[in-house]
Amino acid sequence: MIHTVFIDGEAGTTGLKIRERLQGRDEIKVIELSKKYRKIVEARAEALNSVENCNVRVIDASVAYRTHSDWVYGFPEYERGHREKIINANRVSNPGCYACGAISILHPLIKSGLILKDDPVTINAVSGYTGGGKKLISEFQNTTLAGNSNKAFYHYALNLEHKHTEEIRQHSGLTRRPIFVPSVGRFAQGMIVSVPLQLWALSGKPKPGDIYNVLSDHYAGQRFVVVVDKENTTKTFDNLDPEALNNTNQLKLYVFENEGHEQAVVAVILDNLGKGASGQAVQCLNLMLGLNEEKGLQ
Repeated sequence: MIHTVFIDGEAGTTGLKIRERLQGRDEIKVIELSKKYRKIVEARAEALNSVENCNVRVIDASVAYRTHSDWVYGFPEYERGHREKIINANRVSNPGCYACGAISILHPLIKSGLILKDDPVTINAVSGYTGGGKKLISEFQNTTLAGNSNKAFYHYALNLEHKHTEEIRQHSGLTRRPIFVPSVGRFAQGMIVSVPLQLWALSGKPKPGDIYNVLSDHYAGQRFVVVVDKENTTKTFDNLDPEALNNTNQLKLYVFENEGHEQAVVAVILDNLGKGASGQAVQCLNLMLGLNEEKGLQ
């Protein structure tokens, strides 16, 4: 059976990567709009066969529906039984890249009670500049143009209003907004998302090893989400590389603990254009079409 797919926004950063990941797939036919029709609403609606049509199944990679109760959140590894929700859904919202990393850490820890829903949480993150789309890509790559950046690194969204924050709060299970401090570096793609934890201050009173055990149990047997074992975690104490998983659909969690100080940092590496965007979308697409979810992914 051949499945017909239309990528609305195929000329964007994520759309191009989705298209690239679908190349060579005999069971998928991608509908194209010529360049002059891409921004014409009527042409896009016709290609979608009207999104309101119950026979049309949609994966939305924008921020629009990520906290909408009628849309299934497109993170297959979110919790047990969530794959089935995606398989049966007509409307799936693809997670934001930062949110995917933060939620992969926080949701299992909150669900287990190690972090309580109203505990204060801080999230730090750094992304490659492709996370900002064409405008930010141009800013970093065309440094000779007026107004463009020659910075090596900078924080942004310091008004604490980043568009992923509410998504993180809702899908992690927090009742209060976390502090989220994103940043961008002079590298194209890849990201690190980290959550520092004062173990002594957490209401759930986790002991050393509890965080690692909860995350390992939660993601046991997953192909694309892996908790790195303690031996290999120690090898990255001084060299956690945000680009290590580029061009893959993988997400790796590292638990760094100091028992004497009663402190921990849980860090995630992922490709902001892979598991953080196009790879995740293709994984959900595979599930919705009844295909092997790993097809076209690595």
